[in-house]
Amino acid sequence: MHRPGHNPSDVQMEDVLCDFCAQPWSVSRAMVEGHNGACICGACLAVAYRAVALGGLDDRPPGTPPTCTLCLETRAEPHFHSPLRDEAWICRRCTKQCAGVLRKDPDAGWTCPTEGSIP
Repeated sequence: MHRPGHNPSDVQMEDVLCDFCAQPWSVSRAMVEGHNGACICGACLAVAYRAVALGGLDDRPPGTPPTCTLCLETRAEPHFHSPLRDEAWICRRCTKQCAGVLRKDPDAGWTCPTEGSIP
């Protein structure tokens, strides 16, 4: 997502916001981009990964599964729901794919959570 009022012809790093916490992208806040400019920061991804990939959490409401903010697909699999933004969901597949992207980026300095790191 983008900061309201940003210049679409001149998008700056601080104009790109995490769809899950609305914090801006910065040198110290790694981001992974999904479809249509959707983004998740490393901090939110770590929370989602611990919850869905390691902890088995499934925030999906009964009935129709939510649409993942990152892949824009409605998937019948566990999802993580942002506690801060009602419209932000990430499916387990995207959680794992985004973790792989950040883990391989030497500039991100992101470490994938492990079973022992679940609070």
